[in-house]
Amino acid sequence: MSQVRGASISVPHKAKRALLAALTLAAACTSRAGPPRPPAADSTTVRDARPTIVVLGTSLTAGLGLDPDDAYPALIQQKLDSAHFAYRVVNAGVSGETSAGALRRIDWVLQGPVRVLVIETGANDGLRGQDPDSTRANIEAIIARARTRRPAPVVALVQMRALPNYGADYRRRFDGLYPDVARRDSVPLIPFLLDHVAGIDSLDQADGIHPNRIGERIVAENVWRALEPILRQTGDASGRRGGP
Repeated sequence: MSQVRGASISVPHKAKRALLAALTLAAACTSRAGPPRPPAADSTTVRDARPTIVVLGTSLTAGLGLDPDDAYPALIQQKLDSAHFAYRVVNAGVSGETSAGALRRIDWVLQGPVRVLVIETGANDGLRGQDPDSTRANIEAIIARARTRRPAPVVALVQMRALPNYGADYRRRFDGLYPDVARRDSVPLIPFLLDHVAGIDSLDQADGIHPNRIGERIVAENVWRALEPILRQTGDASGRRGGP
């Protein structure tokens, strides 16, 4: 069985080729329903005045293979409600999307008022062995475009990690681009999305990469531990309702 040590993925030698094949298939998957509607086009916008948290992501955010209510953005919504935060979470995950694709649709996704933008992208770049410098440039451009909005959303970046298949140098460059971007652009860095989930058979679906329902709960905890302090630090009274 694969093991997780800290935030790194350890994959047995015999499983690497099979896992890479599964990951490549997962990266190639695209959403038949198309990308989710931006907040401005959401049918609930008129009657839901809560500030919006948009999670821009890949199939890991979209919840590939799961009911939408089991994907981690929906679980984050439950945590927000329980903690008396009056925010509405929009799942803007698209299966198979690279960071270039996320950049192409960021303006469309941010058409409505967005208070917080969580960026989960780059996983498919790493699966395809794309140049980490290109991934870095795309993420930086996404952040820059978000900051042109008025008012600009608070931006948080999710750490992603590369598999070892492309070698130690590639993995170092890919893994390192996230803290570098977070530091240079002064955005909070959410720790590795699949920490304590990746490579654990009992927490993954049959493809070996997408979390199952139990794994999604851990992913939601990973995100929530970093997101809750960000929401508290915004000082936005409109996103907090009465209660403990």
